[in-house]
Amino acid sequence: MKRETRQMFRELAYYSSLGFSVALAIFIGLFIGLGLDRLFNSTPVFMFIFLGFGILAGFSNIYRAMKRSRNI
Repeated sequence: MKRETRQMFRELAYYSSLGFSVALAIFIGLFIGLGLDRLFNSTPVFMFIFLGFGILAGFSNIYRAMKRSRNI
């Protein structure tokens, strides 16, 4: 394969996995929060806190991808 074609497939794979990494970050935050709420027998305080952290981590992944695409 040509060098440009390999580079294109590499970028395509990276951007395709971006949605998965965003969803995974959100679900990890959600499940950590639910686990802490169950452990401490509290209202869904930790769920909302860690869900927020997961959303921030997901948007951070998107920001890094946008920054990376500008440098290419």
